[in-house]
Amino acid sequence: MIHIRVFKTWKRLRNSLLACLCSGCINTPATQTFRLPSTAAIRYKTWKRLSVFALLGLMLSWILAVGCTPASNRGATNSQEVEFWTMQLQPQFTDYFNNLIASFEAKNPGVKIRWTDVPWSAMESKILTAVSAKTAPDVVNLNPDFASQLASRNAWLDLDAKVPTGVRASYLPNIWQATTLNGKSFGIPWYLATGITIYNTALLQQAGIAKPPANYAELAQLAKQVKEKTGKYAFFASFVPEDSAQVLESFVQMGVKLIDDQGKAAFNTPEGKAAFQYWVDLYKNELLPKEALTQGHQRAIELYQAGEIAILDSGVQFLDAIAKNAPAIAKVSATSPQVTGKTGKRNVAVMNLFVPRDTNLPDAAVKFALFVTNDENQLAFAKAANVLPSTVKALQNNYFKTLPNNATPMDKARFVSAGQLKQASVLIPAMKDRNLLQKAIYENLQAAMLGEKTVEQAVADAAIEWDNRS
Repeated sequence: MIHIRVFKTWKRLRNSLLACLCSGCINTPATQTFRLPSTAAIRYKTWKRLSVFALLGLMLSWILAVGCTPASNRGATNSQEVEFWTMQLQPQFTDYFNNLIASFEAKNPGVKIRWTDVPWSAMESKILTAVSAKTAPDVVNLNPDFASQLASRNAWLDLDAKVPTGVRASYLPNIWQATTLNGKSFGIPWYLATGITIYNTALLQQAGIAKPPANYAELAQLAKQVKEKTGKYAFFASFVPEDSAQVLESFVQMGVKLIDDQGKAAFNTPEGKAAFQYWVDLYKNELLPKEALTQGHQRAIELYQAGEIAILDSGVQFLDAIAKNAPAIAKVSATSPQVTGKTGKRNVAVMNLFVPRDTNLPDAAVKFALFVTNDENQLAFAKAANVLPSTVKALQNNYFKTLPNNATPMDKARFVSAGQLKQASVLIPAMKDRNLLQKAIYENLQAAMLGEKTVEQAVADAAIEWDNRS
């Protein structure tokens, strides 16, 4: 852009001066009228041309000197601009981010932040297009599941060389580990949410159930009892390959190893077949809604708000939506820890900040990402958004460790959610082609649910599909 502006400026000046030369506009003042003899006139014209070309040379030198001066030396109007994308955080958190950005800019003169909020549904296509065209923002908010797909293409900046060891140690180690691939760190942890069980106390009471399930064995028994006593379903799980990873995560909680150290399928085992059988039995016994094969997690939220299912596996933040959309259901809702398997593992959902490898401002981008995710700012955002922070110090705040005397349902849910973090991790770590693994398992699981394959055949076919992926 600088070279284009310089050329255009030079061209305008050149044309103006040459026009003056041709028209004789460079002359003595109009009040001085005199004629030179013919020889002197020729010398004068020659001198005039030389003067103009000399002036053109001086002007070009000045323009190039200004145009080639580094941005950092040309004042605030040419400051570095870091482009920052978030995912569906406007308008609820507009004031928070405007204040955050103003604070950063005040502490970092010469750096400006341009913030864009992208709808959840549009983010994947937009960032894929931007990364391919090398026009990606300098800092972008994504979850590690999708970001790992781009990490396998070497799209992100290697943060090990940019983030000091001491700074990395300020984040929860199991959360930082979730955005490493082939031993390299490619994301900075931001906010977290451990899944919790939101349950309808009235519906469970109607079914004669005193407490929510703690594990998958109890969940299956509860599902049978709720259906028999009320005619309703206990819960909803999605088997749509492009949607929730809840079922895939349940495999890990049940003790299934998904892939081995060489990246080959490791789930064609007794544990893997038992996990397949668990979900097949629930479906064939009509303890899961038929639309579980065609609709995503949003359907679970809709059914819970309508009072049609007893249990919702979701995050703390959804309590607000339930209170707004279904106040009668909210009044009879309570929370408990996430359902798990024999491993006792619980999943945590993570949002990260990533810096593209092709950014022109790696240092400024990393500095801003670390500012957004420092202890102070993570604590402030966690309180504003009803999420959990990913730094050790912020999580030690009493806000997450003690319940007030007049605790609200949200307070209780936050307490449950924070208390799970010691046993929580990203159950499906960053890996290449993670979406294809989910696709292979879900599609073959569906085939077994519909009676098109035996469980043994479905497990074997899923393993073959994964190992033979192109």
